[in-house]
Amino acid sequence: MIDSKKRAGIFFILAFILALIAGYLVYEKVKELNAELGGMTEIYVAKGEIPSRSLLQESQLTVMEIPNKFVTESHITDFSEIENRVSVVPLSEGDIITSNMIKPVSNLKDENHRLVSIHRQENIQFDQVIEALDRVDIIVSSEEETSTFLTDVPVVYAQGTNEDFSGIAVELSKEDAERLIHEQNYAEYIRILKANVGKGDAMMTEEEAASEESEEASEEEE
Repeated sequence: MIDSKKRAGIFFILAFILALIAGYLVYEKVKELNAELGGMTEIYVAKGEIPSRSLLQESQLTVMEIPNKFVTESHITDFSEIENRVSVVPLSEGDIITSNMIKPVSNLKDENHRLVSIHRQENIQFDQVIEALDRVDIIVSSEEETSTFLTDVPVVYAQGTNEDFSGIAVELSKEDAERLIHEQNYAEYIRILKANVGKGDAMMTEEEAASEESEEASEEEE
């Protein structure tokens, strides 16, 4: 009887030791796999049904983690990449949102106007961080001259904020859109200046400008 209890105790101890060894081996294997995958990154997915062409809201989205090894440039890892965007396809719960599925929302005031994106590049400089609804002046330089190419251009949306700011989209007539795209392709240097008229500012009408000039002229005569 005592021998049976001893044998049972020995078997129990051996089983416990084997379980510890197996657990350790599994832990080491998982750690090795995680090292190969390079950790985890959060990406944005749809929280529920989202119709196509509707403005994406943060409340409609959630995040899920995937191994860094499988993260590509098309995955969305920051909400600023989705802000002021619409999905070109309907989304269902759990659908992963990628950059080729979204596009800027169109807030054009005229159906004959076009959105033109201006991204910070080696030959394109922004003097300040620009926000949606600001207005900008576009200065173009060539070997011959530097001149104001377009002035008081409305900004429809901005890409990124503060240190992450990377560019804007402006609203232009079809003709000015073609001219700006040409300058983006061939100008030596383009500089974007925030105009005085911006978000929350009122634009001066021609009548107000004429009245102001008249008052200034009267003051000079006096």
